[in-house]
Amino acid sequence: MCQGDDPNCADFEQHRLDFRNGMAKERRAFLKSGFAATGGAAALATTGISLVSPALAQISAARASVQSGYHHLPANADTVHWGYFSKTLKPRIEVNSGDYVTIETLTHQASDDPERMINGDPGAESVYLWTKDSKGVMRRGAGPGDGGGLGVHICTGPIAVRGAEPGDVLEVRILDVKLRPSANPEYKGLAFGSNAAANWGFQYKDLITGDKPREVVTIYEVDATGERNWAKALYNFRWIPVTDPTGKVHPTIDYPGLLVDHTRTQRNWGVLKNIRVPIRPHFGTMGLAPKEADFVNSIPPSYTGGNIDNWRIGKGATMYYPVAVEGALLSAGDPHASQGDSELCGTAIECSLTGTFQLILHKRADLGGTALESLNFPMIETQDDWVMSGFSYPNYLADLGANAQSDIFAKSSIDLAMRDAFRKMRGFLMNTKGLTEDEAISLMSVAVDFGITQVVDGNWGVHAIIKKNVFAGSVV
Repeated sequence: MCQGDDPNCADFEQHRLDFRNGMAKERRAFLKSGFAATGGAAALATTGISLVSPALAQISAARASVQSGYHHLPANADTVHWGYFSKTLKPRIEVNSGDYVTIETLTHQASDDPERMINGDPGAESVYLWTKDSKGVMRRGAGPGDGGGLGVHICTGPIAVRGAEPGDVLEVRILDVKLRPSANPEYKGLAFGSNAAANWGFQYKDLITGDKPREVVTIYEVDATGERNWAKALYNFRWIPVTDPTGKVHPTIDYPGLLVDHTRTQRNWGVLKNIRVPIRPHFGTMGLAPKEADFVNSIPPSYTGGNIDNWRIGKGATMYYPVAVEGALLSAGDPHASQGDSELCGTAIECSLTGTFQLILHKRADLGGTALESLNFPMIETQDDWVMSGFSYPNYLADLGANAQSDIFAKSSIDLAMRDAFRKMRGFLMNTKGLTEDEAISLMSVAVDFGITQVVDGNWGVHAIIKKNVFAGSVV
């Protein structure tokens, strides 16, 4: 079985052939499915209460291809970028508005258990390859040189959307989300994820037992066949110093992709006994390239999306992103099997996923008088809810100046994020639903749920949720 740090695996070519054959089979199945059969115009139609009115849907459909295309973007060392978003990246694929794309995503914490999450998987092996002589993905982060670990998420992409220009809005429909099964035959039918109670977690300096501070990683098992909709913990271990192939010692979790050698750890099996964690697979990081800098740390979320870490960004949800650069440049990563609001200890159950999406471009010239006319932040729409994403700084890259990417980690607060979520929901209710300010404020107090999205991503988040049925009496 190939090891994540073995550049000369004898089985690598067979793994690659099996993967390609599987991908071709998946593409044929998709083309026969209802997704593809609907065609371009029909697929862009909307039902029920949506941010996209029937009129806007028709206009956007007229601009799209007559027949929607299908694309598959695998995750490997040639298709991912690690730890940053960038307007300078060459697109891995280019699609038309209305097209479908299946995107494979890898968790940046597969290295916590290479045996279960990397071995035998040619895509993961190519990404995690790191020896004294070779590194599968050289840049890891937004810092100078090799990135310096200033950013952690493995992002697949970017994907360019033809005709996308600044001022447009990209609608991303999440049609399906599937767990990426372990490629190790010993764990057939299973998937695995890692949860790190890390040094950037909210708890790190507020521990009450044992050695303080400490970092603890918990490995979870998930049923990849879909028969079981919950995860169970397998074991946990205390993080111990890891020496990377350059000889640098990492006493804490401070650089992505450090392969953990479990011959050196003390694994505690059977933790969280009889606990079932409901899974809700979603993408913690998904968004477009910002315009403000060439390399942007993947950790703090911002106005073009990124590391929002809201578990509602899963199957059936739709994301709306303001386009900041030509082509939009969509990337997806940081896949999660499950997460609670706050992502308190630093991570979710970080677990590789594959998603199928439809990308729909709404041109700025068509947005006048619509709910998307003044959209300048990432917005979530589900079947039942509209969700505003508030951040401590709505666009920290612009708000904090030249040192924004370092300053943001010292300046965030829940108060600021709450203020932003309040302002965004107030604007939504006034501009989209025609309420007065007094009406909007009253409605927010009695019908809007504010929650802590995350307190671990530098630019802290608060979300505001309004149920669509509140407006059931309105004419759509």
